[in-house]
Amino acid sequence: MSLKEQITEDMKAAMRAKDSERLGTIRLLTAAMKQKEVDERIELDDAAVIAVIDKMVKQRKDSITAFEQGGRADLAAKEAAELVVLEAYLPARLSADEIATEVKAIVAELGAKGPGDMGKVMGAVKAKLAGKADMGQVSAAVKAALAS
Repeated sequence: MSLKEQITEDMKAAMRAKDSERLGTIRLLTAAMKQKEVDERIELDDAAVIAVIDKMVKQRKDSITAFEQGGRADLAAKEAAELVVLEAYLPARLSADEIATEVKAIVAELGAKGPGDMGKVMGAVKAKLAGKADMGQVSAAVKAALAS
């Protein structure tokens, strides 16, 4: 079963269970997926669905930070609940040590030296680790690897 089909089945299950919070989040996700399909005139595969989910997760994390700074704990809690539902569809994330190991291997493979090669390294790392790691952590690991 593809990830897209799994999300559709989970939406049906949430409807049957009358779980309105989960249902709302899944509907937001399916709307984002359909929007991408319509915009780009493609059928999303699992990798593209994970990219959509990643983008939504990042938005939720940014929103939580903004709401907490603004003193809106109620809205931050709602975003955190959506974040939990979305993260359930992502594959297992790499740890910081695993990210650093992968980044060092790619830097050595490309022969990159110094911060000027950041773009080249990030392109290669993004292709290899897309959906498997938080790109914020990856960026920090690349900067650290190029600085040493």
